[in-house]
Amino acid sequence: MAQEEKLVAELKGKNIIVKNFEAAQQLYKSGFGEKEGQKLVFTPCEGLYLCDAGKIKIHEKGYEITFDKLMDKIYKNDKSILTRFLVYRDLRTRGFVVKEGFGFGIDFRVYDRGDYNKKASKYVISALNEGNDYAFSKIFQDIRDIRKMGKESIIAVVDRRGEIIYYQLSEETFNAKR
Repeated sequence: MAQEEKLVAELKGKNIIVKNFEAAQQLYKSGFGEKEGQKLVFTPCEGLYLCDAGKIKIHEKGYEITFDKLMDKIYKNDKSILTRFLVYRDLRTRGFVVKEGFGFGIDFRVYDRGDYNKKASKYVISALNEGNDYAFSKIFQDIRDIRKMGKESIIAVVDRRGEIIYYQLSEETFNAKR
């Protein structure tokens, strides 16, 4: 039985690009990348995931680079990439389609299984690293804004061992009794 041929992608700046969209069409149908003309462009998390899963091989300046080298290159410009990659990989292995966030401190938009390209994302996820400081006033304001959009807000906390705990957030009003 012949081994499956890996798709070749190029690292260009912060994106990973497959120049032949036809060859990458199956990945696109599975919710990976964005089509730009005849190219398929992957975000850093998508590229790392696909490289780690053995679906693509990454070239830079004509030479293949390893997953570790790719991670190092992306890390130079994005210190949160490891935390975000761990969350992205976990969600993808659970069968969700995951896309980049759109502001408000949101790292990812997550679609229910079978909903991608049919419905809007149901969840938005912020990836946080255990032990870092975060302003809860900002998080609470983000929750209010996200709720107005009709989405469910989730925080994914990556602990020191790389395990991920998901917390579904909602705004509650507490009335103090006097």
